[in-house]
Amino acid sequence: MIESLIATLDRAARYTLGLDLPAARASLRQPVEAAIAKGPLNALEAAQEWAIDNGVYTDAVLRRGVRALLKTRLEELHKEYQPENVEYYVEAKRAFADQLRGLQELAILTDVANEQHYEVDTEFFRICLGKHMKYSCCLYPEGVTELDDAERAMLELYCERAQIKDGMSIMELGCGWGSLSLFLAQKYPKSRVTGLSNSNSQREYIEAQAQARGLTNLTIITADINKWTATDTFDRVVSIEMFEHMKNYEMLFKKVASLLKNGDSRAFIHVFCHRDLPYHFQTGEAQSWMARYFFSGGTMPARDTFSYFSSSLALERDWAVNGTHYAKTSRAWLERMDERKNECMPWLVRCYGSEAEAKKWFQRWRVFYIAVEELFAYNGGNEWFVGHYLFKKPAVE
Repeated sequence: MIESLIATLDRAARYTLGLDLPAARASLRQPVEAAIAKGPLNALEAAQEWAIDNGVYTDAVLRRGVRALLKTRLEELHKEYQPENVEYYVEAKRAFADQLRGLQELAILTDVANEQHYEVDTEFFRICLGKHMKYSCCLYPEGVTELDDAERAMLELYCERAQIKDGMSIMELGCGWGSLSLFLAQKYPKSRVTGLSNSNSQREYIEAQAQARGLTNLTIITADINKWTATDTFDRVVSIEMFEHMKNYEMLFKKVASLLKNGDSRAFIHVFCHRDLPYHFQTGEAQSWMARYFFSGGTMPARDTFSYFSSSLALERDWAVNGTHYAKTSRAWLERMDERKNECMPWLVRCYGSEAEAKKWFQRWRVFYIAVEELFAYNGGNEWFVGHYLFKKPAVE
Protein backbone atom coordinates (compact mmCIF):
# COMPACT_ATOMS: atom_id res chain seq x y z
CA MET A 1 0.00 0.00 0.00
CA ILE A 2 2.77 2.42 0.90
CA GLU A 3 4.33 2.02 -2.57
CA SER A 4 1.04 3.00 -4.15
CA LEU A 5 0.75 5.96 -1.80
CA ILE A 6 4.26 7.18 -2.61
CA ALA A 7 3.61 6.88 -6.33
CA THR A 8 0.43 8.89 -5.86
CA LEU A 9 2.31 11.48 -3.83
CA ASP A 10 4.89 11.75 -6.58
CA ARG A 11 2.24 12.42 -9.22
CA ALA A 12 0.40 14.88 -6.98
CA ALA A 13 3.59 16.78 -6.13
CA ARG A 14 4.51 17.16 -9.79
CA TYR A 15 0.97 18.18 -10.72
CA THR A 16 0.35 20.71 -7.93
CA LEU A 17 3.80 22.22 -7.40
CA GLY A 18 6.01 20.95 -10.18
CA LEU A 19 8.11 19.12 -7.58
CA ASP A 20 9.55 15.67 -8.14
CA LEU A 21 10.00 13.22 -5.29
CA PRO A 22 13.25 11.23 -5.41
CA ALA A 23 13.50 8.36 -7.83
CA ALA A 24 14.51 5.97 -5.04
CA ARG A 25 10.97 5.72 -3.74
CA ALA A 26 11.75 2.77 -1.48
CA SER A 27 13.74 5.12 0.76
CA LEU A 28 10.59 7.12 1.38
CA ARG A 29 8.67 4.33 3.11
CA GLN A 30 9.85 4.89 6.67
CA PRO A 31 10.05 8.74 6.72
CA VAL A 32 6.67 9.14 5.03
CA GLU A 33 5.01 6.69 7.43
CA ALA A 34 6.65 8.41 10.42
CA ALA A 35 5.80 11.91 9.23
CA ILE A 36 2.17 11.02 8.57
CA ALA A 37 1.90 9.46 12.02
CA LYS A 38 3.06 12.68 13.69
CA GLY A 39 0.38 14.90 12.13
CA PRO A 40 -1.03 17.40 11.36
CA LEU A 41 0.61 16.87 7.98
CA ASN A 42 -1.24 15.32 5.12
CA ALA A 43 0.51 12.69 3.02
CA LEU A 44 1.68 15.07 0.30
CA GLU A 45 3.14 17.49 2.82
CA ALA A 46 4.84 14.65 4.69
CA ALA A 47 6.62 13.44 1.58
CA GLN A 48 7.56 16.95 0.52
CA GLU A 49 8.89 17.76 3.98
CA TRP A 50 11.06 14.66 3.93
CA ALA A 51 12.44 15.74 0.57
CA ILE A 52 13.16 19.24 1.89
CA ASP A 53 14.94 17.92 4.97
CA ASN A 54 17.12 15.68 2.82
CA GLY A 55 18.02 18.32 0.23
CA VAL A 56 16.32 16.48 -2.62
CA TYR A 57 14.98 19.51 -4.47
CA THR A 58 17.20 21.80 -6.49
CA ASP A 59 16.94 25.52 -5.79
CA ALA A 60 15.17 26.05 -9.11
CA VAL A 61 12.52 23.49 -8.16
CA LEU A 62 12.14 24.98 -4.68
CA ARG A 63 11.69 28.47 -6.09
CA ARG A 64 9.08 27.25 -8.55
CA GLY A 65 7.26 25.52 -5.70
CA VAL A 66 7.35 28.61 -3.46
CA ARG A 67 5.98 30.80 -6.24
CA ALA A 68 3.17 28.30 -6.84
CA LEU A 69 2.29 28.33 -3.14
CA LEU A 70 2.30 32.12 -3.09
CA LYS A 71 -0.06 32.19 -6.05
CA THR A 72 -2.35 29.76 -4.22
CA ARG A 73 -2.14 31.82 -1.04
CA LEU A 74 -3.23 34.96 -2.89
CA GLU A 75 -6.13 33.11 -4.47
CA GLU A 76 -7.25 31.94 -1.03
CA LEU A 77 -6.95 35.45 0.41
CA HIS A 78 -8.97 36.91 -2.44
CA LYS A 79 -11.70 34.36 -1.76
CA GLU A 80 -11.61 35.23 1.94
CA TYR A 81 -11.69 39.03 1.54
CA GLN A 82 -13.48 39.40 -1.84
CA PRO A 83 -11.86 42.76 -2.72
CA GLU A 84 -14.09 43.02 -5.80
CA ASN A 85 -17.03 43.45 -3.40
CA VAL A 86 -16.11 46.66 -1.61
CA GLU A 87 -18.71 46.39 1.15
CA TYR A 88 -17.72 42.83 2.06
CA TYR A 89 -14.00 43.66 1.72
CA VAL A 90 -14.16 46.59 4.15
CA GLU A 91 -16.11 44.57 6.72
CA ALA A 92 -13.77 41.58 6.39
CA LYS A 93 -10.71 43.72 7.08
CA ARG A 94 -12.44 45.34 10.03
CA ALA A 95 -13.34 41.89 11.36
CA PHE A 96 -9.66 40.89 11.22
CA ALA A 97 -8.74 43.98 13.25
CA ASP A 98 -11.52 43.24 15.73
CA GLN A 99 -10.23 39.69 16.10
CA LEU A 100 -6.76 41.01 17.01
CA ARG A 101 -8.28 43.53 19.40
CA GLY A 102 -10.20 40.78 21.17
CA LEU A 103 -7.12 38.72 22.08
CA GLN A 104 -6.02 38.81 25.71
CA GLU A 105 -2.25 38.98 25.08
CA LEU A 106 0.05 41.20 23.07
CA ALA A 107 1.78 38.15 21.61
CA ILE A 108 1.33 34.39 21.57
CA LEU A 109 3.86 31.54 21.41
CA THR A 110 6.74 33.85 22.39
CA ASP A 111 8.77 30.91 23.71
CA VAL A 112 8.37 29.08 20.40
CA ALA A 113 9.48 32.18 18.47
CA ASN A 114 12.58 32.33 20.65
CA GLU A 115 13.39 28.70 19.93
CA GLN A 116 12.85 29.15 16.20
CA HIS A 117 15.10 32.19 15.78
CA TYR A 118 16.40 34.11 18.71
CA GLU A 119 17.97 31.42 20.84
CA VAL A 120 19.68 29.82 17.85
CA ASP A 121 23.40 30.20 18.46
CA THR A 122 24.59 33.73 17.74
CA GLU A 123 27.60 32.40 15.85
CA PHE A 124 25.30 30.93 13.20
CA PHE A 125 23.85 34.37 12.54
CA ARG A 126 27.30 35.98 12.56
CA ILE A 127 27.99 33.78 9.55
CA CYS A 128 24.76 34.59 7.69
CA LEU A 129 24.23 38.26 8.51
CA GLY A 130 26.36 41.31 7.77
CA LYS A 131 28.71 43.09 10.15
CA HIS A 132 25.86 45.01 11.80
CA MET A 133 24.01 41.73 12.56
CA LYS A 134 20.79 43.14 11.08
CA TYR A 135 18.24 40.32 10.98
CA SER A 136 15.65 42.29 9.01
CA CYS A 137 15.22 43.97 5.64
CA CYS A 138 18.21 45.97 4.41
CA LEU A 139 18.25 48.75 1.82
CA TYR A 140 19.87 48.49 -1.61
CA PRO A 141 19.77 51.97 -3.18
CA GLU A 142 21.48 52.47 -6.52
CA GLY A 143 25.15 51.55 -6.30
CA VAL A 144 24.83 49.41 -3.15
CA THR A 145 25.51 45.72 -3.77
CA GLU A 146 27.14 44.46 -0.56
CA LEU A 147 25.17 43.33 2.48
CA ASP A 148 27.23 45.38 4.96
CA ASP A 149 26.53 48.56 3.01
CA ALA A 150 22.83 47.67 2.64
CA GLU A 151 22.56 47.17 6.41
CA ARG A 152 24.05 50.59 7.07
CA ALA A 153 21.86 52.24 4.42
CA MET A 154 18.69 51.04 6.15
CA LEU A 155 19.99 51.98 9.61
CA GLU A 156 20.68 55.50 8.36
CA LEU A 157 17.21 55.66 6.84
CA TYR A 158 15.68 54.82 10.23
CA CYS A 159 17.51 57.74 11.81
CA GLU A 160 16.24 60.09 9.11
CA ARG A 161 12.63 58.92 9.15
CA ALA A 162 12.43 58.69 12.95
CA GLN A 163 13.93 62.21 13.16
CA ILE A 164 16.46 61.16 15.78
CA LYS A 165 18.86 63.74 17.20
CA ASP A 166 21.81 63.42 19.54
CA GLY A 167 20.82 63.79 23.17
CA MET A 168 17.46 62.04 22.81
CA SER A 169 16.40 59.11 24.96
CA ILE A 170 15.55 56.14 22.72
CA MET A 171 13.81 52.82 23.39
CA GLU A 172 14.03 49.98 20.87
CA LEU A 173 11.37 47.30 21.25
CA GLY A 174 12.58 43.94 19.94
CA CYS A 175 16.24 44.88 19.52
CA GLY A 176 17.45 41.57 18.07
CA TRP A 177 21.23 41.35 18.01
CA GLY A 178 21.47 45.07 18.52
CA SER A 179 22.02 46.25 14.97
CA LEU A 180 20.02 49.44 15.55
CA SER A 181 20.61 49.90 19.28
CA LEU A 182 24.39 49.65 18.88
CA PHE A 183 24.28 51.86 15.79
CA LEU A 184 22.28 54.55 17.64
CA ALA A 185 24.48 54.41 20.73
CA GLN A 186 27.56 54.95 18.59
CA LYS A 187 26.07 57.55 16.23
CA TYR A 188 24.49 59.58 19.04
CA PRO A 189 26.93 59.47 21.99
CA LYS A 190 24.90 61.97 24.04
CA SER A 191 21.76 59.84 23.75
CA ARG A 192 20.54 57.22 26.18
CA VAL A 193 19.57 54.03 24.30
CA THR A 194 17.58 51.17 25.82
CA GLY A 195 16.80 47.92 24.02
CA LEU A 196 14.21 45.28 24.90
CA SER A 197 14.67 41.65 23.82
CA ASN A 198 13.07 38.35 24.78
CA SER A 199 16.38 36.53 24.31
CA ASN A 200 19.22 36.08 26.79
CA SER A 201 21.71 35.20 24.07
CA GLN A 202 20.93 38.43 22.23
CA ARG A 203 21.39 40.51 25.38
CA GLU A 204 24.74 38.83 26.08
CA TYR A 205 25.92 39.47 22.54
CA ILE A 206 24.89 43.15 22.58
CA GLU A 207 26.46 43.81 25.97
CA ALA A 208 29.74 42.25 24.82
CA GLN A 209 29.69 44.37 21.67
CA ALA A 210 28.95 47.54 23.65
CA GLN A 211 31.84 46.83 25.97
CA ALA A 212 34.19 46.14 23.07
CA ARG A 213 33.20 49.43 21.43
CA GLY A 214 33.45 51.42 24.65
CA LEU A 215 29.75 52.33 24.64
CA THR A 216 28.37 53.34 28.03
CA ASN A 217 25.03 54.80 26.88
CA LEU A 218 23.29 51.52 26.05
CA THR A 219 21.16 49.31 28.33
CA ILE A 220 19.58 46.00 27.28
CA ILE A 221 16.57 44.50 29.07
CA THR A 222 15.52 40.86 28.70
CA ALA A 223 11.77 40.46 29.21
CA ASP A 224 8.56 39.09 27.72
CA ILE A 225 6.71 42.11 26.37
CA ASN A 226 3.44 40.58 27.63
CA LYS A 227 4.66 41.02 31.21
CA TRP A 228 7.15 43.90 31.02
CA THR A 229 6.31 47.32 32.40
CA ALA A 230 8.61 50.29 31.83
CA THR A 231 9.52 52.84 34.48
CA ASP A 232 10.86 55.51 32.08
CA THR A 233 9.55 57.50 29.14
CA PHE A 234 11.46 58.31 25.96
CA ASP A 235 11.81 60.84 23.15
CA ARG A 236 11.73 58.09 20.57
CA VAL A 237 10.42 54.53 20.52
CA VAL A 238 11.58 52.44 17.55
CA SER A 239 10.70 48.89 16.57
CA ILE A 240 12.05 46.87 13.65
CA GLU A 241 10.15 43.74 12.56
CA MET A 242 8.72 43.00 15.99
CA PHE A 243 5.08 43.90 15.38
CA GLU A 244 4.76 40.91 13.04
CA HIS A 245 5.20 38.70 16.13
CA MET A 246 2.40 40.57 17.93
CA LYS A 247 -1.37 40.11 17.91
CA ASN A 248 -3.29 42.69 19.93
CA TYR A 249 -2.14 45.95 18.34
CA GLU A 250 -4.61 47.93 20.47
CA MET A 251 -2.77 46.87 23.62
CA LEU A 252 0.61 47.23 21.94
CA PHE A 253 -0.01 50.81 20.79
CA LYS A 254 -1.16 51.73 24.30
CA LYS A 255 2.10 50.33 25.65
CA VAL A 256 4.12 52.25 23.04
CA ALA A 257 2.21 55.44 23.86
CA SER A 258 2.96 54.94 27.56
CA LEU A 259 6.67 54.86 26.71
CA LEU A 260 6.59 58.23 24.94
CA LYS A 261 7.14 61.54 26.64
CA ASN A 262 4.47 64.16 26.21
CA GLY A 263 5.25 66.77 23.60
CA ASP A 264 7.50 66.23 20.58
CA SER A 265 8.06 62.49 21.01
CA ARG A 266 7.62 60.00 18.17
CA ALA A 267 7.36 56.24 17.55
CA PHE A 268 8.89 54.74 14.40
CA ILE A 269 7.86 51.25 13.30
CA HIS A 270 9.24 49.04 10.51
CA VAL A 271 7.15 45.99 9.57
CA PHE A 272 6.82 43.69 6.63
CA CYS A 273 3.31 43.56 5.27
CA HIS A 274 1.00 42.65 2.42
CA ARG A 275 -0.31 45.36 0.15
CA ASP A 276 -4.00 44.82 1.06
CA LEU A 277 -4.78 41.55 2.82
CA PRO A 278 -3.78 40.66 6.41
CA TYR A 279 -3.56 37.11 7.72
CA HIS A 280 -2.22 34.89 10.49
CA PHE A 281 0.57 32.33 10.24
CA GLN A 282 -1.20 29.22 11.51
CA THR A 283 0.52 25.89 12.09
CA GLY A 284 -2.64 23.83 11.55
CA GLU A 285 -3.22 24.97 7.98
CA ALA A 286 -2.27 22.96 4.92
CA GLN A 287 1.11 23.96 3.53
CA SER A 288 1.97 25.63 6.86
CA TRP A 289 5.67 24.76 6.81
CA MET A 290 6.75 28.38 7.44
CA ALA A 291 4.47 28.74 10.46
CA ARG A 292 5.54 25.40 11.95
CA TYR A 293 9.27 25.98 11.79
CA PHE A 294 9.92 29.71 11.54
CA PHE A 295 6.96 31.94 12.34
CA SER A 296 4.65 30.31 14.88
CA GLY A 297 2.17 32.83 16.26
CA GLY A 298 3.07 35.40 13.62
CA THR A 299 0.92 37.94 11.80
CA MET A 300 1.17 39.33 8.27
CA PRO A 301 -0.42 42.77 8.61
CA ALA A 302 -1.73 44.64 5.60
CA ARG A 303 -0.19 48.01 4.81
CA ASP A 304 -3.17 49.76 6.44
CA THR A 305 -3.76 47.42 9.39
CA PHE A 306 -2.41 49.92 11.93
CA SER A 307 -5.06 52.45 10.88
CA TYR A 308 -7.63 50.38 12.80
CA PHE A 309 -5.75 50.98 16.06
CA SER A 310 -5.36 54.75 16.23
CA SER A 311 -6.79 55.59 19.66
CA SER A 312 -3.40 55.78 21.42
CA LEU A 313 -1.10 56.94 18.61
CA ALA A 314 -1.71 59.23 15.64
CA LEU A 315 -0.10 58.35 12.31
CA GLU A 316 1.99 61.27 11.10
CA ARG A 317 3.68 59.76 8.02
CA ASP A 318 4.13 56.41 6.33
CA TRP A 319 6.36 55.03 3.59
CA ALA A 320 6.65 51.84 1.53
CA VAL A 321 9.95 50.05 0.81
CA ASN A 322 9.71 47.82 -2.26
CA GLY A 323 9.97 44.12 -1.44
CA THR A 324 12.93 43.58 -3.75
CA HIS A 325 15.15 45.09 -1.06
CA TYR A 326 14.15 42.25 1.26
CA ALA A 327 14.56 39.71 -1.54
CA LYS A 328 18.16 40.87 -2.04
CA THR A 329 18.74 40.75 1.70
CA SER A 330 17.57 37.16 2.03
CA ARG A 331 19.53 36.12 -1.05
CA ALA A 332 22.65 37.54 0.59
CA TRP A 333 21.96 35.57 3.79
CA LEU A 334 21.58 32.37 1.76
CA GLU A 335 24.77 32.95 -0.20
CA ARG A 336 26.79 33.61 2.96
CA MET A 337 25.40 30.47 4.63
CA ASP A 338 26.17 28.32 1.58
CA GLU A 339 29.68 29.74 1.20
CA ARG A 340 30.49 28.99 4.85
CA LYS A 341 28.56 25.77 5.35
CA ASN A 342 31.47 24.05 7.09
CA GLU A 343 31.56 26.86 9.64
CA CYS A 344 27.77 26.72 10.14
CA MET A 345 27.48 23.03 10.89
CA PRO A 346 29.19 22.89 14.33
CA TRP A 347 26.92 25.67 15.57
CA LEU A 348 23.84 23.94 14.21
CA VAL A 349 24.91 20.70 15.90
CA ARG A 350 25.27 22.62 19.15
CA CYS A 351 21.81 24.16 18.73
CA TYR A 352 19.84 21.16 17.44
CA GLY A 353 21.63 18.39 19.32
CA SER A 354 23.04 16.04 16.68
CA GLU A 355 24.71 15.99 13.28
CA ALA A 356 21.61 14.44 11.72
CA GLU A 357 19.38 17.21 13.05
CA ALA A 358 21.94 19.85 12.05
CA LYS A 359 21.93 18.59 8.45
CA LYS A 360 18.13 18.68 8.44
CA TRP A 361 18.04 22.22 9.83
CA PHE A 362 20.68 23.45 7.42
CA GLN A 363 18.28 22.50 4.63
CA ARG A 364 15.37 24.12 6.45
CA TRP A 365 17.27 27.37 6.86
CA ARG A 366 18.13 27.28 3.14
CA VAL A 367 14.45 26.85 2.25
CA PHE A 368 13.49 29.61 4.70
CA TYR A 369 15.86 32.09 3.05
CA ILE A 370 14.67 31.05 -0.41
CA ALA A 371 11.02 31.40 0.64
CA VAL A 372 11.63 34.88 2.08
CA GLU A 373 13.38 35.96 -1.11
CA GLU A 374 10.59 34.67 -3.34
CA LEU A 375 7.86 36.17 -1.13
CA PHE A 376 9.26 39.68 -1.33
CA ALA A 377 10.27 39.41 -4.99
CA TYR A 378 6.73 38.40 -5.98
CA ASN A 379 5.02 40.82 -8.37
CA GLY A 380 8.14 42.95 -8.60
CA GLY A 381 8.19 43.56 -4.85
CA ASN A 382 4.78 45.24 -4.93
CA GLU A 383 2.75 42.45 -3.27
CA TRP A 384 4.63 41.88 -0.02
CA PHE A 385 6.99 44.65 1.09
CA VAL A 386 8.11 46.73 4.08
CA GLY A 387 6.12 49.53 5.66
CA HIS A 388 7.60 52.39 7.68
CA TYR A 389 5.33 54.35 10.02
CA LEU A 390 5.92 57.47 12.12
CA PHE A 391 3.46 57.99 14.98
CA LYS A 392 3.06 60.80 17.45
CA LYS A 393 1.37 60.88 20.82
CA PRO A 394 -1.90 62.78 20.66
CA ALA A 395 -1.85 66.09 22.53
CA VAL A 396 -3.18 65.98 26.07
CA GLU A 397 -6.27 68.17 26.27
